[in-house]
Amino acid sequence: MNSENKKFMNDAVIGNKNLVASYSKEGELLRLFYPNSDYKQFIDFFHTGVKINDSNIIYLHDDINNIYEQYYTENTNILNTNIYNTYFNLKMLQTDFVSIDKNILVKRYSFVNENTIDLDVHFLIHSGLVSNSNNMVSCVVMDNVMIQYTHENTFCIFSKQDIESHRINDSKNQIYTGKIQDKDYIGMAADSSISYAIGTIHPGEKKSIDIFIKVDHNKEKASLSELELELSRLRKLDTEKEYVSTRKFWQKYVNDHNTILVQPLENSIDKKIEEIYKRTILLFPLLTNHEFGGISAGIEVDENRTHSGRYSYCWPRDAVFIAKAFDILGMKKETDKFYSHFCKTTQHRNGIWEQRYYTDGRLAPCWGYQIDETASVIYGVYEHYLYTKDKQFLKDCLKMCENAMKFLKRYVDNLFTPDPAMPKSYDLWEMHEGIHTYSLASIFASFDHMIKIYAEVKELYAGNRLKEQFILEETETLRKYMVSVKNYLLEHCYDEEQKCFVRGTEDKSVDISVLGMVTPFGVCSPKEKKVLNTIEKINLTLRTYTGGYLRFEKDSYMGGHNPWVIATLWMALYYIQKEEWKKARESFQFVIETMAEHGFLGEQVDNSTKTASWVIGLGWSHAMFIIVLEALAKHGKN
Repeated sequence: MNSENKKFMNDAVIGNKNLVASYSKEGELLRLFYPNSDYKQFIDFFHTGVKINDSNIIYLHDDINNIYEQYYTENTNILNTNIYNTYFNLKMLQTDFVSIDKNILVKRYSFVNENTIDLDVHFLIHSGLVSNSNNMVSCVVMDNVMIQYTHENTFCIFSKQDIESHRINDSKNQIYTGKIQDKDYIGMAADSSISYAIGTIHPGEKKSIDIFIKVDHNKEKASLSELELELSRLRKLDTEKEYVSTRKFWQKYVNDHNTILVQPLENSIDKKIEEIYKRTILLFPLLTNHEFGGISAGIEVDENRTHSGRYSYCWPRDAVFIAKAFDILGMKKETDKFYSHFCKTTQHRNGIWEQRYYTDGRLAPCWGYQIDETASVIYGVYEHYLYTKDKQFLKDCLKMCENAMKFLKRYVDNLFTPDPAMPKSYDLWEMHEGIHTYSLASIFASFDHMIKIYAEVKELYAGNRLKEQFILEETETLRKYMVSVKNYLLEHCYDEEQKCFVRGTEDKSVDISVLGMVTPFGVCSPKEKKVLNTIEKINLTLRTYTGGYLRFEKDSYMGGHNPWVIATLWMALYYIQKEEWKKARESFQFVIETMAEHGFLGEQVDNSTKTASWVIGLGWSHAMFIIVLEALAKHGKN
């Protein structure tokens, strides 16, 4: 019962702009992040259970006699898990939501006796706070609140109902019996438990209890008296009022951002499209740092980095495409915050953006440099303008973009006259250093979009002859760079033997990211001979028997051989551009049919089971879904 056994693959997530919680399909609270989704999460484990008559503990998330049904309240981030214990015929209804403005996780439990005999029920909680060392964790029970804490973190569990009994430390063996004998330890507490008396539930009767979890991180005012006062107020919350206001908030949020699918759809596939679409709207606010503008790649599943390098950071490149989806959905303020605040504050003096950041702009752990992170931001600035038509926004971002241009031109110069001081770039998959097709295509697009930015803002500099002349000259310079990059790509990144574009100048692997040449970066048209050859090669090499597409040959990440959602959606976008609607729909439908529960998209699809795999609720996957859906809608094909 600790993080060593904690499952990867979140099945569901809820939250508000600060507090994010993830769950298993059995309703187990797996992770709790605060004050943003990219902070270290709070819990090692949080297990709930019931003792019925003379039974041992029956864990709600794990009992052989439990049957589960899980669903969200329609168009909300409110999660419901129905648990039916067939041995005692006890129906347990668990509803989880995060209050919109109070950063409190509310867990509502109802118990319905469908037996023919009375059931005496006790509700138990066994919890452990995350720490690298037990010596860092302590616990105290006071005023009917269990408080687990470290120097920096406070994790408070309470109810309006009084605690029946509690035990600080060493609860694992004792709680199995379903009884907790009051016991306090002087010293440290790796785990602690509390119980509540639900009482006798007669046949057909229903009883309930509400549990609240309040977390704090780096609390400025750490006095115990202040905490006591706050908890005293929170115990008086009108839970039903909080539930109703949370439900109304999310339902209005979905309605306000329903820009593509206005009417409910009829057939089963289209209903799945609608489910993913609305879940995407509800997921995006949970990925966003609303104060600083950073956008995390996904809700974390691997906080201890045992399988990956973590996903909760902000990669500028991923964020650019998520921001484009924001714009499509009418979340323009969030996109503006990303470019106008986050990107401005994280740009190096030399013009680049690093591989990844915390969503508040602090540099996150990196293992290399990726040129496409920098090029993508410039591409994204103009893409945002296409939705806002705000020329002042372009002007405000001009210095940032020009700074990036200086470095990108140096990078291109380095292709022809190598400079030892120029850092080597990893590919977008962060696996290989070198000169890569996708990366060069992103640079081509950044030059193209910078020219378009200049075309839009030049009128704002009317009368400034020096700036007007600079824009004129720089535009011409960038056109020449575009020609150089395209010629380089055609000469060095197309393999005549294989008859296709390959990953890079030295690595001749077939890699689906070369589609960036067409979409989104527009180096080549979809019908050019070399592109057609490449598509044929991709279909022969990377298309799986299930219909999805691999990233590249011999991909071994997370077992390998799995189609990726973004790879498959890139193919859909290509076929849309080529107006091959049947093939576009086939790729799109593969993603739809392999979605996870509740409308979430994963990073990958398990090729053997055709189910979503690894990092459920990946931001880039959901963003590409929205981008494809918009493209289909524009052509009346959605």
